[in-house]
Amino acid sequence: MKRIYLDHSATTPLDRRVFEEMKPYFSLKFGNASSLHSFGREASEAVERARERVAKALNCSPSEVYFTSGGTEADNWALKGVAYANRKKGKHIITSSIEHHAVLHVCEYLERNGFEVTYLPVDRYGMVRVEDVERAIRKDTVLISVMHANNEIGTVEPLEEIGKIAREKGVYFHTDGVQSFCKIPTDVNKLNVDLFSISAHKLYGPKGVGALFIRSGVRIEPLLHGGGHERGMRSGTENTPGIVGLGAAAELGMRRMKQDTEKLIFLRDRLIKGVLKVQDSWLNGHPKRRLPNNAHFCFRLIEGEALILRLDERGIAASTGSACSSKSLEPSHVLLRIGLKHEEAHGSLRLTLGRENTKEEIDYVVKVIPEEVEKLREISPFKTKRQLSLFKPTE
Repeated sequence: MKRIYLDHSATTPLDRRVFEEMKPYFSLKFGNASSLHSFGREASEAVERARERVAKALNCSPSEVYFTSGGTEADNWALKGVAYANRKKGKHIITSSIEHHAVLHVCEYLERNGFEVTYLPVDRYGMVRVEDVERAIRKDTVLISVMHANNEIGTVEPLEEIGKIAREKGVYFHTDGVQSFCKIPTDVNKLNVDLFSISAHKLYGPKGVGALFIRSGVRIEPLLHGGGHERGMRSGTENTPGIVGLGAAAELGMRRMKQDTEKLIFLRDRLIKGVLKVQDSWLNGHPKRRLPNNAHFCFRLIEGEALILRLDERGIAASTGSACSSKSLEPSHVLLRIGLKHEEAHGSLRLTLGRENTKEEIDYVVKVIPEEVEKLREISPFKTKRQLSLFKPTE
C-alpha cells in the first residue's frame, strides 16, 4: 500500500541534498568549531557559512543569527531573555491566546516568577486584531510575542502592522516563525520584528537544530551559560552537522519558494474543495491569509483521533493539530479560542502538504476522507444522523 504523508507541519523529511552537505561533518570533518587547530577551523567555517545562508533568508546580518537546538529553545530564549534583561523597565508581556505551547508555557512560567501577561483574543479565523495589541500596550510592557503563522489552522498574522506599533511604543517584538520560514517571505525588516524563531526540521532540514534572529541592540540575557559559544550568547558545543543542514535547507527553501508555493496552493485548494463536499464539514483558519500548505477541517459528530487512525490504515498520515500535544485528549486550545465548542473541536483534521506530494495523492485523499467520515458517523455515540446539518459555523 502506498503511503501518503500529509503532516509536514509536524516534521518534514530530510532533503537528500541537505543530507549530502551534512554528511562530511559527522565523520570526516568532525572538529569542534571552537578549537583553534585546522579541524576546528574547518568546522567553524562551515558554521559561519550556514549563518550567512540563514541570514540571507531573513534579510539580516549574519551577526544577528544565533543557533539553537530548535524552535522551542529559540522561543524560550526570546521570551525569558528579553523579560529578565528588561525587568527594570517593566514586567508586562503581550501575546496571543493561540500561540504554540513553547510560548504559552513560557508565559505561564514568567507569570509564576513575577511577570504579568496579557493574552490577546483572536477572531473566528484565528487573527489577532491590531487594535487589541495597541490597546494592551502599557508603560511597563517590555515584549510582544505573536506567531507569524499558526501551526494548527495556518492563519498568517498581521506582523507588519503589529511591528510598527511595537516600534512606535518602544516595545520589543518577537515572532515564532517556525511554520512560516521558507514557506512565505520572512524579511525581518519588512515584518518589523526584533526576534524571530526558526526550526530546521520544518523545512526539510535535520531535527535538533534551529536559530533565533536577535536584532542588533536588543537587550537580552543568555538562556544557557557555559563556555561562551555563539559569541557568548548561547553556550554549548556547536552541532556542526545540524547547523550545516539548517543553512542548506534555508538556502534550498528560499530558492524553491516560488515553485513550491505555486504547487502547494494548487494542491491545497484542490484538497479543500474536495473535502468540503463532505456534509457538515468546514475549514478552520483564514480562507486567504493562510500558509500555502495548510488545510484544517472539522467534521461534525466524529472524533478526529478516530479519523486519523482510519486514514492511517489506508496509507494517509495526518494529524488533528500540533504534533507536540497530539497525544493529549484535551481539545485544541486554538480551536476553542476561535469559538468552537469542545465537541466540535474534537472532530478536527489537519492536512499539511509538502513538496513531494502529487495531484494523484490528493485525489486519493479526497476520495477516502468522505468514506471514512461516513463510517464514523454511522457508529457515532454523540447524536443521531438526523441532527446533522443543524450546525453550520457562522458566516
